[in-house]
Amino acid sequence: MSDSPYIFDVSGSAQFEQLVIENSFHKPVLVDFWAEWCAPCKALMPLLAQITEGYQGELLLAKVNCDIEQDIVARFGIRSLPTVVLFRDGQPVDGFTGAQPESAIRELLKPHVAEPAPAAADPMQAAQALFAEGRIGDAEALLKEVLAENNQHAAALILYARCLAERGELDEAQSVLDAVKGDEHKQALAGARAQLTFLRQAADMPEVADLKTRLAQNAEDDEASYQLALQQLARQHYEPALDALLKLFIRNRNYADGLPHKTLLQVFDLLGNEHPLVTAYRRKLYQAIY
Repeated sequence: MSDSPYIFDVSGSAQFEQLVIENSFHKPVLVDFWAEWCAPCKALMPLLAQITEGYQGELLLAKVNCDIEQDIVARFGIRSLPTVVLFRDGQPVDGFTGAQPESAIRELLKPHVAEPAPAAADPMQAAQALFAEGRIGDAEALLKEVLAENNQHAAALILYARCLAERGELDEAQSVLDAVKGDEHKQALAGARAQLTFLRQAADMPEVADLKTRLAQNAEDDEASYQLALQQLARQHYEPALDALLKLFIRNRNYADGLPHKTLLQVFDLLGNEHPLVTAYRRKLYQAIY
């Protein structure tokens, strides 16, 4: 017997009347005529079960063991196995014999069963996508829903803190990050802390236009180069910031006790190992060091 409420075995004609015929007046019932010795039957069973589960209760699956239920087999004239028959309003309306691919089965069901609603997107994935698009408010709204169910959800706390930081709520963002427990999201936490650091530092530095003026006058102004990179990081302009930090490292790797190198590593944490910029600039940094 299946654990699913939508899938069941049929024993005897009386049960067939109740579980198949009567149920079919309310929703379609797919009847799988099978036998223990039939290899194609056994191959088809899990596919039928998967399809039925996907319809979330809008389709039922009844299984009839033809070696046992001879009366039902004779009633419907079943001559080959597997045979699958779809019942609606008390009558067989469609069906097939032999193993069929999933696409053919779904095509058969399409006129009779409403398509299942698409599964709801994972709220964390949706929030991450919104954040990446710069839709900070929308991302926050989803994250609040996640945290309402579990206020210790580490990934949600970290991303929520990043949203707060982007809105300038730096102290509140820090408080949220301080509430994150465990080491499971160590890199993401380090990245969020780095973002917060860049935003705090940039707030106390000269404006971008002033820094660019200084560099136009002296392209080797290390302080202006570093400060402009931080301003770019605070605005999420990662590629020019990484480029400036790498050039500064190559030109003066000991600037401010190796700060360009430390900052590059912080940006790598912020973006994550899979980011193409991290892959490219980690390689360039390695070449610069060795």
